Amino acid sequence: MSHYRRLDRDRPPSPGPRPASPLQGQAGGKRGCCGASHGHPPHDHAGDACCTSQALVLDRLAAPEIGADGTRTAIRILQMDCPTEEALIRKKLEGMPSVTSLDFNLMQRVLTVVHAPEALAAILEAVRSLGFEPELASEGAPRAASPEAGQGWWPLAGAGTAAIASEAANWTGGPAWLAAALAVLAIAVCGLGTYRKGWIAIRNGNLNINALMSIAVTGALALGQWPEAAMVMLLFTLAERIEALSLDRARNAIAGLMQLAPDQATVQQDDGSWHEIEARTVAAGRIVRVRPGERIALDGNIVRGNSAVDQAPITGESLPVDKSEGDPVFAGTINLAGSFDYRVTAAADNTALARIIHAVEEAQGAKAPTQRFVDRFARIYTPTVFAIAVAIAVLPPLLLSGSWHGWIYKALVLLVIACPCALVISTPVTIVSGLAAAARHGILIKGGAYLEQGRLLNCLALDKTGTLTHGKPVLTDFESRAGLTPEHCRSLAASLADRSDHPVSQAIASAAKRDAIAREPVEAFEALPGRGVRGAIAGKTYFLGNHRLVHELERCSPELETRLYALERQGKTVVLLSDDTQVLALFAVADTVKDSSREAIADLHRLGIRTVMLTGDNPHTAGAIAAHVGIDEARGDQLPDDKLNAIAAFAREGTVGMVGDGINDAPALARAHIGFAMGAMGTGAAIETADVALMDDDLRKIPAFVRLSRATRAILVQNITLALGIKVGFLALTLAGLGSMWMAVFADVGASLLVVGNGLRLLRR
Repeated sequence: MSHYRRLDRDRPPSPGPRPASPLQGQAGGKRGCCGASHGHPPHDHAGDACCTSQALVLDRLAAPEIGADGTRTAIRILQMDCPTEEALIRKKLEGMPSVTSLDFNLMQRVLTVVHAPEALAAILEAVRSLGFEPELASEGAPRAASPEAGQGWWPLAGAGTAAIASEAANWTGGPAWLAAALAVLAIAVCGLGTYRKGWIAIRNGNLNINALMSIAVTGALALGQWPEAAMVMLLFTLAERIEALSLDRARNAIAGLMQLAPDQATVQQDDGSWHEIEARTVAAGRIVRVRPGERIALDGNIVRGNSAVDQAPITGESLPVDKSEGDPVFAGTINLAGSFDYRVTAAADNTALARIIHAVEEAQGAKAPTQRFVDRFARIYTPTVFAIAVAIAVLPPLLLSGSWHGWIYKALVLLVIACPCALVISTPVTIVSGLAAAARHGILIKGGAYLEQGRLLNCLALDKTGTLTHGKPVLTDFESRAGLTPEHCRSLAASLADRSDHPVSQAIASAAKRDAIAREPVEAFEALPGRGVRGAIAGKTYFLGNHRLVHELERCSPELETRLYALERQGKTVVLLSDDTQVLALFAVADTVKDSSREAIADLHRLGIRTVMLTGDNPHTAGAIAAHVGIDEARGDQLPDDKLNAIAAFAREGTVGMVGDGINDAPALARAHIGFAMGAMGTGAAIETADVALMDDDLRKIPAFVRLSRATRAILVQNITLALGIKVGFLALTLAGLGSMWMAVFADVGASLLVVGNGLRLLRR
């Protein structure tokens, strides 16, 4: 990971060490002007990358990791749905000396514990003592729906019938014992689970919603409010069930990604035959056949055949992409027309789809700023409301000679709405919905903090090659100087360019290959970041680099400057070949601007975002491209440190983003408030350092990201206002004597359902 990461204090706080890049291993992009490949050693994802099948995902999730601070174990708890359970578990485990830290992911129902190696059994037993069923993911089945969601509805229907009958008996003046018996029956059928959870919470000194509801219903029974007590417990249980189903919908938005890649793949055997085997067992290098209409099981490159492929699940592209021999294909995408064979390039737990899923899951575990604020507020809110309820029950009768029955009833009503579940659950549901909606459209956001902060973006800096342009320039001009033959000059340049995968170098090398220009062995090869390369051929040192390098070598002349100026004014990038004394040849290449770039820049301007180009190319080329796409400001001759300093200056004026795809962009990506990486062509370093990856390299997704961020913020504000407003309003009604217990249940669970449903609206964006 780039050592520039998190040096500035105005970036969102990080929830912890950044995980290994979820997209590490993608095809390399820009490396520096004619620079050498700065590839990174392959990263082993076996321990932290998720798989296309749920089983492999869970195996990865549960695998204990031993670090300097202890063993890190992920525990799945299906009963852990909301902050009620989190607070109970946290209080229990934080008192254990063998536990170092706890990390809760309520949306995935996963608790990650850092603990002493020998303490796992005691931790699991402590969780069981709270009435939960913890399991290591590798021990059980794939993730299931909430336990409440899987229960039958008949017991609830029976309890409802009994509660309504109790109410009817009370209204019609029937025997008191009949109304009481029916109420007790209803509570016994639907409320024993709540009582059990409430008792566990009280025993552990925790006033969660189950404890408060148990106290309230018991108090109502003691006051002789039989029908109301039954109806309160019924409505609470029903609302819990509906809320669990609603939360499962948010979880399924991510779980659905796991189902995109098929479990089976048709693989060529050593004898040439074809057999279907489990995709998770297929190693890189094997040949897989895909028939029309099938989903692709693994990442690879086509070796035979051609077809059109729907890549929307990975890149969000709306139109199919034509694929032929040599083109990459991705797991989870759909083969539409033809049949083809491809060579696997990544195992099932390291496909682009697997890394996307892992990145989104990691993002879910990182709390956004609003969520952290709400969590802090909730820790104060619940005991405060409980203290108010106790005061209402005791002080008016003692000080004002009020009715004990009336004031205790009002206190019980307040207890029902004291739990902050609606407030606390509103933020993670909204954030996860936003992350899932973005992932579905090829925008990989690595945390809720960046999703929230995108709305504040007021300046966006962009690299040129591979970002605004296709990154595949072609050779347009060649001039031999200093008396050498054109073939010899092109041979020297191609020999050096072959050692770099920078697009400009590749244009020179490809043109030489097309014209059958011979290569020569290169020794003492060295990259000069932001300038070019140097190497020895036949014992003589040669340089291949940009205008800046020629200036530094003091090889420029007025006549050469005039020629360079003319080419650069045409928007071409000039690369010069020189030896120890003079310039031998010049090569001009031109890149083509992406069709989407101008539209994206115009869309950003409509959103009020200023745009700046930062490129290592000369100022004339930068200016020509910037004018073509409508960028506000262009800066050329930018070295990595120059880009970093420019971003630091912009950051002092407001929230700044940086878009890039190369190793040269990594420092600037890290320094920006939000770093955007090109996910398809971007280098591993750029994608690892960035906060948002655009999976199809389409800049139009950045305005979409900003709009999603603004919508997310609006829904977060709406949810917090709804949750607090309903509770404050009902508090006033209760103190005025207009509130009842069953109305309080509607206020509490109704608020929860409202905020969950409101947050899920983001999934439809």
